[in-house]
Amino acid sequence: MTRHSPLARRAFLQRLSQLGVASAATPWAINLAAMGEAAAFNASDYKALVCIFMTGGNDNGNTLIPYDSTGHAQYATARSGLAIARSALSATALSPTFSGGRQYALAPELAPLKTLFDAKQLAVQFNVGPLVQPTTLAEYQMRAVPLPPKLFSHNDQQSIWQSSQAEGAVRGWGGAMGDLALSSNGNALFSCVSVTGNAVFLAGQSALAYQVGVSGPVGIESVVGDLYGSAACSDALRTLITQTRSHVMENEHNRITSRAIASYGTLSAALASSAGSFDALLPDSVSGTNQPLNRQLKMVARMIAASGALGMKRQVFMVALGGFDNHDNLSTNHPRQLGQVGRAMAGFQAAMDQLGVGDKVTAFTASDFGRTITSNGDGSDHGWGGHHFVMGGAVKGGAFYGTAPEAVLGGPEDTGRGRYIPSSSVSQYAATLASWFGVSSAEMPLVAPYIGNFSTRNLGFV
Repeated sequence: MTRHSPLARRAFLQRLSQLGVASAATPWAINLAAMGEAAAFNASDYKALVCIFMTGGNDNGNTLIPYDSTGHAQYATARSGLAIARSALSATALSPTFSGGRQYALAPELAPLKTLFDAKQLAVQFNVGPLVQPTTLAEYQMRAVPLPPKLFSHNDQQSIWQSSQAEGAVRGWGGAMGDLALSSNGNALFSCVSVTGNAVFLAGQSALAYQVGVSGPVGIESVVGDLYGSAACSDALRTLITQTRSHVMENEHNRITSRAIASYGTLSAALASSAGSFDALLPDSVSGTNQPLNRQLKMVARMIAASGALGMKRQVFMVALGGFDNHDNLSTNHPRQLGQVGRAMAGFQAAMDQLGVGDKVTAFTASDFGRTITSNGDGSDHGWGGHHFVMGGAVKGGAFYGTAPEAVLGGPEDTGRGRYIPSSSVSQYAATLASWFGVSSAEMPLVAPYIGNFSTRNLGFV
């Protein structure tokens, strides 16, 4: 028999109480009164955050590469057969250079991001990852400070990136921002939207992760269409699965079903005018190859285009691309995945500029963890800190933030094999984004529980 934690049971009961008060007139409504003092702001403008999650652990070593001759030589020695030749990086070398002449280049497949970097719409955040508090190499080796639980585990580190807790967490920092913004939105259900299935990142105390497909909301087939070819049958089924019941669990199920049917109609109508609008910028396929990240971000773009019709002022979105757990075949698989990331991010920014909200939408990358700089022969292994990108018109782009590892191997952040202790924490990364979104300093611990352990709360990239 499966046993559930008290935390999970409490979260489930809280959601029942919050959703159970939805009225018949607006069955998708969420109980804003449950937020109490946590309703931190009433926004008058529009802003959105978009998390682009690279599932599996992105190889930071071949994403942002030392380009100066000394740095590249160190990198090539450490990476052995995985290293990208310096001659292949000249077109994606980034300025400025750092003290001692250090310089970095993007992977060749990320060339579209160099254009955004040069246009100051993209920033690089060095060596970010989960931390409970600032941690030195000596403290890590002696276990002298609290460390994130279950380091280097896929499921747990994905959860910690998204929620500050290991696998089993029920609330994420995207959902926490959704909680704080609910009172600003006309359709609270669309505050936190996933185009990649279930994700703890978007789960709040009151805000729920609304899941859409790449083609739009997913309806109940026999209700959306005619059951057995009969509209009367569909109407009868709709009545059966939405009517009030005496049993609390049956009644709650029907309330949720009613909300799902209503939200399907509301969102389908709002999205109708944007069909095909972003196909050229975010094509479904490139050279005959499916582009899942393009398709997901295209749906995000369509929802942002519909934000006015939906009465939205603040939204948090999540998309994801898998295939980054490259213990093998890294030189073949990783460039293909990065190519999708580069095309999709550039296309999405162009779509936002086309909508006139380029400075109102900030996208950022995340991943389970970085990877080892050293090669295991054909790939890289699970690491800790990694480099990430933040994109948008509000971003202070064309610049690097945080602290790069001092050397490819053997520096003060290297726990072994180029597995870096993060020099910036996910808490700081989240707090910086949340501050731009409108979260107050007083409410920041709801978003980033460990932020009080860091003297710098804002990393400055936006």
